[in-house]
Amino acid sequence: MNSDIPSPPGWMDSGPASSGADGHESGVRLLAGLLSQADVRIGGDRPWDMQLHRVEAADRILAGASLGLGESYMDGDWDAPALDEFMHRILRARLDEKVHAPGLVWHVLRTRLLNLQNPRRARQVGEVHYDLGNDFFEAMLDSRMVYTCGYWATADDLDAAQEAKLDLVCRKLGLEPGMRLLDIGCGWGSLMKFAAERYGVACVGVTISKEQAEYGQVRSAGLPIEFRMMDYRKIDERFDRIASLGMFEHVGRRNLRTYFEVAHRCLAPEGLFLLHTIGSNFRNFPPDPWMDRYIFPNGDLPSLGQIADATERLFVIEDVHNFGADYDRTLMAWHERFENAWPRFAERYGERFRRMWSYYLRACAGTFRARTTQLWQLVLAPEGVGGGYRRPAC
Repeated sequence: MNSDIPSPPGWMDSGPASSGADGHESGVRLLAGLLSQADVRIGGDRPWDMQLHRVEAADRILAGASLGLGESYMDGDWDAPALDEFMHRILRARLDEKVHAPGLVWHVLRTRLLNLQNPRRARQVGEVHYDLGNDFFEAMLDSRMVYTCGYWATADDLDAAQEAKLDLVCRKLGLEPGMRLLDIGCGWGSLMKFAAERYGVACVGVTISKEQAEYGQVRSAGLPIEFRMMDYRKIDERFDRIASLGMFEHVGRRNLRTYFEVAHRCLAPEGLFLLHTIGSNFRNFPPDPWMDRYIFPNGDLPSLGQIADATERLFVIEDVHNFGADYDRTLMAWHERFENAWPRFAERYGERFRRMWSYYLRACAGTFRARTTQLWQLVLAPEGVGGGYRRPAC
């Protein structure tokens, strides 16, 4: 899958505003009052202020919470020139924690009671998201087609940030020529291609996206790289190292233990496993309903506590590295490239898709700017590293 993109937390979870004699105006007043707590104005002249094009959208937002906010934006009901900063301010003001709606109850129960990431459902995200078109992602991403957070410590552009991230992963894993690397959720094979070329390792990648597997195989022709179209739960062979970048967000809370059991049985006792994932500050936080419907079906962000619980008696967690703030910059770089490339795709996808995709990228950037979601790289070892693990220079 190779994407670690997050979901913006549910924003305004309130019941519908009463319309009364003044129609939709009371909804606008209520919405304006809530937004003022985040220093956002309706009709203001600052880039993060909301420009409300249809007054009835206020009631739709208040009644529909995150889903109403995103859908009304897709439909052109409102705008904010700096949508990323709009979302950042909403989340920093914790408006999502101040109002709650009964409409979210079923969404929360569905997440807790059902296994939304079972083998049958797991393929949905590949079909809905990753199979949109290789040329579309090629236009938005860097030259290596890395669909995960870049590492910007010393980078000045997207290509450099993604190369720095891939090299950091390889160095954290201590890759050496002759090793075999398993990439769980390998995407278009960007990590495998880099590792094979720079570090001389043979790689096997698993994905549930047919488009990614076919395109990745072409891009890595001549290298010791194998793509397999399969569910991660079916892997059963040994590797010297394992990496998983941007796939864990699709595993789901009911499958975390199974995921780590698979990694444990496939990793040599002296091996290392690097897990790169977006995470939530809160345990069992419900997935965002707008993101679930339009971007990443059945996504589910883990907390560090859930990861620790699921690895117990399977792995020693040797290192945890949080560079979530770098995702803000990565997402905004993707958005810039997306907007520049849009004329090529306008006829194929249409204006509502453009607004949906722009909302996705910029709203997610706002969540990382607000530090409500994180990006972790964890290094795990089945039996621990003798003498201790030393993180390489970052």
